[in-house]
Amino acid sequence: MVEFKVLGPLEITDETRVWRLTAARQRQILGLLLLSANQIVDVDSLTVELWGDTPPKSALTTVQTYMYQLRRFFDHEAELPAGDEILITRPPGYLIEVAPEQVDVFRFRRLVQEGRALLDTGKAEEASHRLREALDLWSGHPLTDVIPGRVLEAYLADLEETRLRALEMRIEADLEIGRGRDLIGELRFLVATNPLNEWFHGRLMEALCQVGRRNEALGAYQELHAVLDRELGLEPSRELRQLQYQMLHAQGARPGVRRRGRGVAAAAGVA
Repeated sequence: MVEFKVLGPLEITDETRVWRLTAARQRQILGLLLLSANQIVDVDSLTVELWGDTPPKSALTTVQTYMYQLRRFFDHEAELPAGDEILITRPPGYLIEVAPEQVDVFRFRRLVQEGRALLDTGKAEEASHRLREALDLWSGHPLTDVIPGRVLEAYLADLEETRLRALEMRIEADLEIGRGRDLIGELRFLVATNPLNEWFHGRLMEALCQVGRRNEALGAYQELHAVLDRELGLEPSRELRQLQYQMLHAQGARPGVRRRGRGVAAAAGVA
């Protein structure tokens, strides 16, 4: 089966081969069509994507030429679908007609939805597995070899937010099933690369407490406090202050994991 990958470089693959478009504009258009697979992308959106607010007078003709070139690319590769079968002209624009499972971004979104449902019903171990499967589809920033215009930038920002939420849910699931020790290194990296993200700091504190390293958890809180004061003139959120209080008065007990937004261990750093 031919597959289309956008969660990293734009690639078309089957079991034996990888195809990459060399023309930048063709990658840009195909990327946008794939992110909207089976839905019409109107010519106006394509024009804004390619030229912003200053399209040339020949914009419509140029878009038609790019679509012709894309179809020829598919026609020249025997293993790929015919260009006019997969790239459909349908007023007021164009669409790419593919099965959702052929595009990695749609598999990713399906797996994230399944993981969320499993986590919400208390099946944390299954949720962790499903969310790891979703995150493993990523090989870098989406469409990393495409210079995005305004329309693509909006799609890519939404994708990055969905990936962040999937990562958060996977961490939640792992904490719920007692994998704190395995999470400590990953969370230290996330805290180091996202120093103002209180949610990651809170989960690091929980992971450390889960394995009896309460002093380190309290140290992580103090580090966050110092960073927020230095960078923003703020103190940690009420939820993290309450988590610190729990740790100070736990007398050896390990604070339980709370789902984000449902308890004192939730942080306000990420909406």
